[in-house]
Amino acid sequence: MVAPDLDVLFCGINPSLLSAARGHHFARPGNRFWPALHLAGLTPRRLAPEEDRELLRYGLGVTNLVDRPTRTAAELRPDELRDGAVALAALVARYRPRVVAVLGITAWRLATGERARAGWGRQPHRLGGAETWVLPNPSGLNAAYQLPDLARLYGGLRTPPDQSLGSPSGR
Repeated sequence: MVAPDLDVLFCGINPSLLSAARGHHFARPGNRFWPALHLAGLTPRRLAPEEDRELLRYGLGVTNLVDRPTRTAAELRPDELRDGAVALAALVARYRPRVVAVLGITAWRLATGERARAGWGRQPHRLGGAETWVLPNPSGLNAAYQLPDLARLYGGLRTPPDQSLGSPSGR
């Protein structure tokens, strides 16, 4: 779901097999994307995956770094991630969101080659002209970040860009 001039374009790594089969982003029952958006104050209520088009009403959009569905993101090849970053930059340049929020630091590091430099939060360079952030993946497999942590960090997209993100629960 992408439209011109969004406030935030969320970028997942790639669709799960279930998301691809259902045709909606973050469709797995254990995925915390939808509740995190609501708890972060980015949507007025918790949306269901089937309502992903509703994001556009709130100035939000969602896309993927790689379009190929897999059981886990670990199945993706580094060249797929690099090609995805190039395609994402072109998409961002075309649609001009204010912020791109990539959901997954390992995939982002592989996609950009910034293994040592890329950290959580606002990135030092812009992607396709947009302010770029890296945030934790909302997958239920990402146990390091619980729902309150995700909500706090995603909510950081509403704060001034000079604030950086910390570790889960401020640890």
